[in-house]
Amino acid sequence: MIKAINFNNLTFAAINAAEALKSALAKPASQIITEISDSKLRGCGGAGFPAGLKLSLLSKETNTPKYIICNADEGEPGTFKDREILTNYPDLVFAGMAIAAHATGATKGILYLRAEYNYMREHLENVITQYRNKDFDLIIRLGAGAYVCGEETSLIESLEGLRGEPRNRPPFPIQQGFLNQPTGVNNVETFAWITSIISKGAKWFNAVGTEKSFGYKLFSISGDCAKPGVYELPMGTTLAEMLKIAGGEGAKAVQVGGASGQLINAANFNRKLAFEDAPPSGSIMVFGAKRKMLDIAENFLDFFYDESCGQCTPCRKGNPKLLEGIKLLKEGKCSKEYLEQLIDLCETMQTASKCALGQSSPNAFLTIIKDFSEEYALKQ
Repeated sequence: MIKAINFNNLTFAAINAAEALKSALAKPASQIITEISDSKLRGCGGAGFPAGLKLSLLSKETNTPKYIICNADEGEPGTFKDREILTNYPDLVFAGMAIAAHATGATKGILYLRAEYNYMREHLENVITQYRNKDFDLIIRLGAGAYVCGEETSLIESLEGLRGEPRNRPPFPIQQGFLNQPTGVNNVETFAWITSIISKGAKWFNAVGTEKSFGYKLFSISGDCAKPGVYELPMGTTLAEMLKIAGGEGAKAVQVGGASGQLINAANFNRKLAFEDAPPSGSIMVFGAKRKMLDIAENFLDFFYDESCGQCTPCRKGNPKLLEGIKLLKEGKCSKEYLEQLIDLCETMQTASKCALGQSSPNAFLTIIKDFSEEYALKQ
């Protein structure tokens, strides 16, 4: 039976970061990469790229210096798990970066810290000195205060002192990242799990989960539930199980993966938090029976309208149109024909937008149109 886990009793609390790093440094780089690959750990920021494969690819790059960047720009609405990790277990993050550096031959590391988290910088600076040495220079840089900088190439642009906006790919950051050098970017939770896996072993991590999604995951659960907070759950946990744990029974819908994720209605609470089903970036927002779904969609789209970098036309022009469409639906002034045009626009944005912001911002709109049609009436 799955039980709610107090944050102070997470797996991370039992891990000695210094010992894990000492153990890693005594092993060949290839052995570290094999261990992380065998664990089947996937990136915890949303895309779910295999962590071991990313280390392997970076290790094969010959240009130097190589960089390890930790994405601590936790800007996805509803996500606060990385803040808790940095507050309570920063050693695991910095040790994970140092382990990744040893595995790949990187000599420089940067923690890209969300601007709103500046209050914890002094605390982090005090910890980071323990993981900085002659072979690995590790520093902290503040983010630009922009949601789009959570995307790795926008983050790199920001670090270089440029406007935060996505780069064309290829080349990928592994090949040409920060200052056009090979760069491995992972988020806070991913580095913490790397340290934990080195400490407890790959078999420990992949002993739980599904056939395609292995190990444990941290979730920031908020909204209409009795026990909001950060929970560690095995991959494959169903939404129904998660709601029971957090006291969210009777919910109308759950947003998985933040504003850019999936909005799932009560009829589908048997779905699993797994990459092959409901991909888990870490944010879970619970919406109770009294919530109006058009209000939720308007809130999300207003956010994306403000946060779009404006670089590509589908996102720059599309989000205002979708926001306008939601307002028309709320007023009962949207015709069937115009709604069909908006749905076509969503598909264009998902296909042609340059980064995940424009590709995913239509998600809530499309879900509400499909699964909550009883909450709006079209103009006759």
